[in-house]
Amino acid sequence: MTATQRRGRRIMMSEAERDAYLTGRRTCRVATVSPEGRPHVGALWYVWDGTSLWLYSLTRSLRWSQLRHDPKIAVVVDDGAEYAELRGVELSGEAEFVGEVPREGAACPELELPERMFASKYFGMDELPHDGRHAWLRLTPETVTSWDFRKLADPAPAPGQPAPPEPAPRHAAPPPRP
Repeated sequence: MTATQRRGRRIMMSEAERDAYLTGRRTCRVATVSPEGRPHVGALWYVWDGTSLWLYSLTRSLRWSQLRHDPKIAVVVDDGAEYAELRGVELSGEAEFVGEVPREGAACPELELPERMFASKYFGMDELPHDGRHAWLRLTPETVTSWDFRKLADPAPAPGQPAPPEPAPRHAAPPPRP
């Protein structure tokens, strides 16, 4: 990864937090662009090996054809229902096609680790079954941006210290009219 996150450093995940987060999530959203410049976003399963995001994509998908034309890609993995729970990682760069297309199981040492990780994560298996419809994309990100809004919460008081006072309401109701 070449770019350093400049904004949001207060809520940025550490490298260990980011790796644990990416390893623990199951679904990402992948953004590609058509030759005419129209964006396309679709959900996809993935694995993270600590350096690259591995995507197992249908080879007859819009995503695949757009990446054949232009390998630029952005991927977001995020979660959180409430504002103070939002967290995620955005990775961007160029997708690389790895191995046979479509994947039918020919020996490919470069795919041994991601296929083992993917099989375990999604199927609880040791080996990935190949269906002749999917193939591998690797994103070794050029830029990574992360956020964890849980870091904005006030820290707990030290043992023996009183809790900070509750803040005043931001928008108090006007007093009743006489």
